[in-house]
Amino acid sequence: MIVDLPDTTVSKISRALVNVREEGGAVALGRVLTLIILTREGALEEVIEAANDASREHPMRVIVLMLNDGYDDDPRLDAQIRVGGDAGASEVVTLRAFGDAGHSNLESLVTGLLLPDAPVVVWWPNRTPDDISKTSIGRIAQRRITDAATKSDPSAFVAGLGGQYAPGDTDLAWTRLTRWREQLAAILDQPPYEPVVGVRVRGASDSPSTALLAAWLRLTLDVPVDWAYLDPEEWPHGIKSVALVRQSGEVLLERPSPGVAILTQPGQPTHDLAFPRRTLRECLAEELRRLDPDVLYGRVITEGWELLNPRATKETQA
Repeated sequence: MIVDLPDTTVSKISRALVNVREEGGAVALGRVLTLIILTREGALEEVIEAANDASREHPMRVIVLMLNDGYDDDPRLDAQIRVGGDAGASEVVTLRAFGDAGHSNLESLVTGLLLPDAPVVVWWPNRTPDDISKTSIGRIAQRRITDAATKSDPSAFVAGLGGQYAPGDTDLAWTRLTRWREQLAAILDQPPYEPVVGVRVRGASDSPSTALLAAWLRLTLDVPVDWAYLDPEEWPHGIKSVALVRQSGEVLLERPSPGVAILTQPGQPTHDLAFPRRTLRECLAEELRRLDPDVLYGRVITEGWELLNPRATKETQA
């Protein structure tokens, strides 16, 4: 069910939500959190689809706030409510704010629509303020999610994460590393239990996850990490390879093509592993599983980044 509410107010939207639930039999008692999404017009359906998919694991109320760049428009708030099959296991409220309504006191646009006594998560899928924890929306949230991969300069964005970090912040570039971190941890849990004396990480120039993986390995293993970006013609997207150097030889986890990784270890047969690129829905669902601060992420972008002393440049072919 979709209900359009042009030129409305927050109180009218709240009443409409109650009416929709009463008429359609939908209930809000099973909602576990409120997800606020601040996005732009062109990305609306993509982020709603990701939130709807994630809601099947985390029933929630989704508030999508879209701001008009212009100041000259007459102040106006348009809204749309989606429930039932159009909203997965969530309620979706889309707000389009025009004129002064979209530039002053944004918190007031969402406060009256928050689920009572439920955690608040804010997600900036594209445009991101300079210091998310100090924005009016960020201050009311337990978790704040950004995505370095959507930025024009992902590497520069990642480099600035530590300077503005506050407990509760996270970035989907970190979430996309889960499979890599799990596989590398599994390797180190198997014999031979030799210490790692060095690490080499390679990835595409548009992959912020490459830098975060290098920082995590530097922090976790406390060994030198050599990391670099590859030429786009050599590797177009994501992480290409990680090598763990031991005295007995090198353990190499490398993707010859997207979606597949090959694990090579001294004295053992090679193993082909499924390594598909994680979807937006998977990353969002994972972040919504925890509503407490991700302490490890905070250490990686502050302590790990400082230890790494990043000086990565585009790797040139010999």
